[in-house]
Amino acid sequence: MNIVEIAEFYDKPMGRMAQGLVSAKLRLAKNAPADQLTMGLGYALPFIRPESRNISFMMARSGVIHWPKQGPVRSALVDELDLPLTESCVDVALLVHALEFSESAEDMLAEVWRVLSPQGKLLLVVSNRRGLWSSTDITPFGHGQPFSRSQLTALLKAAQFSITRIEHSLMSPPWLGPGMARALEPTSLLGMRRFSGAIIIEAQKQVYAYSTGKPVRRLVPRLRPVLLPSPQVTAKV
Repeated sequence: MNIVEIAEFYDKPMGRMAQGLVSAKLRLAKNAPADQLTMGLGYALPFIRPESRNISFMMARSGVIHWPKQGPVRSALVDELDLPLTESCVDVALLVHALEFSESAEDMLAEVWRVLSPQGKLLLVVSNRRGLWSSTDITPFGHGQPFSRSQLTALLKAAQFSITRIEHSLMSPPWLGPGMARALEPTSLLGMRRFSGAIIIEAQKQVYAYSTGKPVRRLVPRLRPVLLPSPQVTAKV
C-alpha cells in the first residue's frame, strides 16, 4: 500500500473510526511541553497534531505527502534505517504502519533507539498477526508483515526497550461497520483482545553501560621471572 492509498483509507468512515479508536488508547500528551519533539514514522499523521515541534517521516517504499497543509513543511521521505537526525534528539517516537513495511524490523528499532533521548518514549501501532484486520486487504492493517504480541515483546527487548504498557484496539471485524466497532471496543475479554486488529505498545528507551560481551583478555607471563645478578664490570688498568 502506498502512502496515498493509506491517506485515502483514513479519509473514509472506516478509517475515521479506526483513527478514533486507536487514538483513545495511544494516550498521547495533549499538553506536551513546548520543547518536546515528537517524530512520526510510517503514516502517523492521523494521530499527531501539526505543532511546531512535530515532524512526520514517511518511508521510501511507501512515498510521502505534503504535511501540514499550511505553514512550513514538516514531512519528509526517509530511509527508516538511516534517519536524518542526530543522536538522542527525539522525545517521543510514534510508529504507525511502519514496522510492518520495513525491510528489517530489528534495524529499524535500533535506529529509532539511536535518535530517542535517554528515557525517551516509543509508541507502536502494529497490525496483529492473529487479528481479523490483517486477514483482509481493504485496510492498511492487512498489508505488510503483521506481528504477534510475543514477537513484538522479543523485538523490543532485543532493541533495549522496556515495555510499560500494552493495549489492544479494533476489536470487531472491519466489515461490521463503525457502530458495532465502537460497541465492542471497550470489551476486556481475553478472547477479543487476542484477535484485535491492532496492538498498541508503549515502551521506554533503556541505556545500559556499554559492554562488548567478550571476556577481557589479560596478559599472563608463560615463565616465572628469574632475578639474575647484575654483571660485574672490571675496569682495565
